[in-house]
Amino acid sequence: MNTPLVKAIDIRKSYGALNVLKGIDLEVAAGEVVAIVGASGAGKSTLLHILGTLDEPDQGQLYLRDQEVFRLSSSQLAAFRNKSVGFVFQFHNLLPEFSALENVMIPGWIAGRSKQEITTRAKELLNMLGLGSRMEHKPSELSGGEQQRTAVARALINDPVLVLADEPSGNLDSKNAQELHQLFFDLRKQLNQTFIIVTHNKEFAAMADRTIEIKDGQVAKG
Repeated sequence: MNTPLVKAIDIRKSYGALNVLKGIDLEVAAGEVVAIVGASGAGKSTLLHILGTLDEPDQGQLYLRDQEVFRLSSSQLAAFRNKSVGFVFQFHNLLPEFSALENVMIPGWIAGRSKQEITTRAKELLNMLGLGSRMEHKPSELSGGEQQRTAVARALINDPVLVLADEPSGNLDSKNAQELHQLFFDLRKQLNQTFIIVTHNKEFAAMADRTIEIKDGQVAKG
């Protein structure tokens, strides 16, 4: 069997007296689209933030491409996250003063890539996502679906090995949600991209290659 792209071993996390994650083990292969489901408060978003190295576990190991990520220093971890992991959030988190193109380019600037290189790549991604005519528009001039596709382009700008999404369609109407869900599968096909997506959307969970259910801080299924 091929080495998994993501391997989490005995991930535990508490906030004060509240035990949120109680020993999570999971593996995700390269090119998989995995849905994480469960009731509110089950620990889904906490797990996603740890998988994305935005938060550290109290206990356990996380390997991404055979790299034990929490052994890195904080500056090494920040650089690793910027280049290896893309994020899509429910509320887009686009900066209002920047155009769609500039928003997509920001992680590339942070990574220290040349302006010409990231401009070219950002335009390619926006064209691929059907936003070629909207590049110079500010977020306030874009529809909800267009804002979320801009956020997806931003997540992909540094060619990450993994994209994590937290309720990405939670703020969209059913038509835009459906289109966004299909987009993830199109990107997997075009870019061999790996996605781990926290969702309450049953239609999307049914489309995913695999569904991991988190219940009371543990993996109940998957």
